[in-house]
Amino acid sequence: MTLWPIPAPMQAALNAARAAAEAGEVPVGAAVVSQGEVIALAANATRSPPDPTGHAEIRALRMAAEALGQDRLTGCDLYVTLEPCAMCAGAISHARIARLYYAASDPKGGAVEHGARVFDQNTCQHRPEIYSGIGANEAAELLRAFFRERR
Repeated sequence: MTLWPIPAPMQAALNAARAAAEAGEVPVGAAVVSQGEVIALAANATRSPPDPTGHAEIRALRMAAEALGQDRLTGCDLYVTLEPCAMCAGAISHARIARLYYAASDPKGGAVEHGARVFDQNTCQHRPEIYSGIGANEAAELLRAFFRERR
């Protein structure tokens, strides 16, 4: 249980993650915020249609770029329920996201505080401000329940 209220964009991302789980996808959700408003909301969709790049973050960044009509999302924030992988961290950097908020850490596949630590590399051209642990318990429980049902 979280000790403080979960911000509305993270709550929206958690709801998207729940919908992903119901669809048989790994429960990860993401929301892009511009000027205090959620402009894109997405969940993992790698299985239907088959798309290995169908991570929630990638899908939300694509939607936000389309909504704003530009490839750079300067000034936008990204809320995601799980620590981004290397692919997603690279896309976050290229999109010039200002602030990244993520819920649960991912010691196996994460690339922000674990693994490749993409934003710490000299070759990374943009590093967002990073805030972790917001809604972590809720996001982690969604993931645990999802994988428990499949074992």
